[in-house]
Amino acid sequence: MDAPGPAWLPCEPGTVLAAAGAARRLLLAGAPGTGKSTLAAGMARVLAGDGQACWCLGADPGTPAFGPPGALGLARWSGKGWAVEALAALCSLDAGRFRLPLVQAAAELAGRAGSGVLLVDAPGVVRGVAGAELVTALAQATGMEAVVWLSRTRAVPAAVAALPLPRVQVEAPAAAARPGRRRRAAARTAAWERYLEAASRHRLPLEGLALAGTPPPLDVPEAWPGRQAAVLRDGVPETLGEVEAVEGGCVVLRAPGPAPRGRVLLVRDARRNPRGELETAEPFARVHAASPPGHGGEEVPASPPLAVRVGPVDAILVNGVWGDPLLHVRLRHLGRSLLFDLGEGRRLPARVAHRVSDVFVSHAHMDHLGGFQWLLRSRVGGFPPCRLWGPPGLAGHVAAFVGAFTWDRVGDRGPAFEVCELHGGVVQCWRIRAGRPGHEALAERPAADGVLLAEPGFRVRAVELDHGIPVLAFAFEPEHTLHVRKDRLAASGLAPGPWLTRLKQALAAGRRDEGIALPGGRERSAGELADEFILVSPGRRLVYATDLADTADNRERLAALARNAHTLFCEAPFTEAERDRAREHGHLTARACGEIAAAANVARLVPFHFSRRHSRDPAPLVDELRSACGRLHLPEGLLVR
Repeated sequence: MDAPGPAWLPCEPGTVLAAAGAARRLLLAGAPGTGKSTLAAGMARVLAGDGQACWCLGADPGTPAFGPPGALGLARWSGKGWAVEALAALCSLDAGRFRLPLVQAAAELAGRAGSGVLLVDAPGVVRGVAGAELVTALAQATGMEAVVWLSRTRAVPAAVAALPLPRVQVEAPAAAARPGRRRRAAARTAAWERYLEAASRHRLPLEGLALAGTPPPLDVPEAWPGRQAAVLRDGVPETLGEVEAVEGGCVVLRAPGPAPRGRVLLVRDARRNPRGELETAEPFARVHAASPPGHGGEEVPASPPLAVRVGPVDAILVNGVWGDPLLHVRLRHLGRSLLFDLGEGRRLPARVAHRVSDVFVSHAHMDHLGGFQWLLRSRVGGFPPCRLWGPPGLAGHVAAFVGAFTWDRVGDRGPAFEVCELHGGVVQCWRIRAGRPGHEALAERPAADGVLLAEPGFRVRAVELDHGIPVLAFAFEPEHTLHVRKDRLAASGLAPGPWLTRLKQALAAGRRDEGIALPGGRERSAGELADEFILVSPGRRLVYATDLADTADNRERLAALARNAHTLFCEAPFTEAERDRAREHGHLTARACGEIAAAANVARLVPFHFSRRHSRDPAPLVDELRSACGRLHLPEGLLVR
């Protein structure tokens, strides 16, 4: 009979320290949200009360308990909290992927700890090969004398059980919980911005500057802004900062402290996303995409996502201005996403596909519908039907996609779609489900004034244009925008928090009678809170149009749809010098795009779907756009080549 394992202890700092006995170096390990950082601080307080010094090595670069994200930190307990003594830049939030440099950095910091107890607050990577390797290597490299394993279950991973160290097993407290993704991103970004508050701009000449890590190419300057970078001197990080630009033969780095003197720049995968949040960027890759007619077969230049924010809506051109059309409209307060066109979708994670309720397809050319396979695969698993809206023939294309695969093992968990085609003043609909043959006809719906979808809070309207085949342009029309009266909120003494999001969600859905739980346990109706704290303003419209010929009828129809819109996303593939090519393939020139925007009096024009012929020199396109419409929103660094 096997000998019984160690007892499981409550998560009480004094009890854990007593169980660790004479061990002076303790590895705190466990899954995310089990309370490791809280326990470390509690243990430090107990030790300080006994007159003992305590150090902590924060080894989680993604959610550090102290210091900036993207780095490991060594801190000493000061009586009130952790005082950071040293940092080691990782330039990544991914402890699993970069576990070797993380362990090397941890070993260097552990060697700098003074006398007293050293706690290593390990990352929450505990599964798979990465988890097994990381916990073993961290324990060895930092000279650990015991391991404290926190868990909600009595199971212990094999790698932890195999460590040749005394083990203290601790039940994670019920109150411990990992914040949601959005809260983690907000907290991480706030910590990064606090770190950069005293930063200065430093220009690092590229000549003689060596690049380390996994940097994007220097000949793609638009891939650099927002990336974390560290300057190394004699192999030791001299400073950690954020790249603002690659221009004029220099890397412009915003970082605290004096101008760095090192000649090695470390860059990995920590970067701000289009919303300004610090996150893990996808590995850089030049994109190769199917070429629409008339665009040539050139390589698609690197084209980072381009985002705009309009009230409660984030609108992101996922593939930028050069790649396949795919506009992600995220309704923040509803936790819901809409897509306009379905070009290459690999830049979007599957969790976005899970939140997509509706997809609006302009037409079925490959660069506008080729991403359907990403959507199809991402929605295996019993999700509710996703609606697709488009011109006549869309249902046949979707059925062909679904029918191209064998679904013998999917059962009732096959992806389901309702496909709706606009035929004049009516919408004809079909239900298509993977694993079931054919497609089922549904009842027709009226489409008065081109309105495809009308829900509490917003409508989506379409108009048919000519591209040699019918294409649809779309307008997203919110009824109103909700603004919090911060002056009244401050005067009330109520702290901002998730209750505001729940309030906006209730109001957007028209549920004014819904009870909203407030900080402190009180509850009031959404209507009462709205009257006190919410200012309602008219909604700001977004319009999306691509692949249309420059004809008088198209101009008139699109200008009417976009009249006084806040933001118009409109194609601008060619220059006036290429007018014959544009006419041959049914596209606009940049000047025509700008003229339509000006005629519609839009507040902001976001041109996209640029021809790759202009990837080396987009200035002619931009010059034409500016000559016709001065309200452009373009990617930063577009003209830096």
